[in-house]
Amino acid sequence: MCPIITRSSERFRREVKMSSYKYYDLIRKPIITEKTTTLSEQNKYAFYVDKFAEKLTVKKAIEEIFTVKVKKVNILNVKGKKKRFKGVIGTQINRKKAIVTLEKDHNIDFAGGIK
Repeated sequence: MCPIITRSSERFRREVKMSSYKYYDLIRKPIITEKTTTLSEQNKYAFYVDKFAEKLTVKKAIEEIFTVKVKKVNILNVKGKKKRFKGVIGTQINRKKAIVTLEKDHNIDFAGGIK
């Protein structure tokens, strides 16, 4: 899913126009591990995102879905590992990971309804 990007003549600023249902397609799932739970104490949250996602679109998607204010977005590509299953060698899929830093007053509660 590639967003519609228009460039204005003023320093080629990007303006991303996406409806809210496409934001849910952009953010695949949150990464909940021991490492990311320690990062959440620093207001940093990790998500697997679409392969074609950019920093600006991830920022707008997180702000729209969770109604928080995003300070910074870091994106990195994760190469799939080689695995062996019943003597056949294969690879896992390549993924794109986004680490989102929120403002001080904002946080995301993934386990809100768990008792």
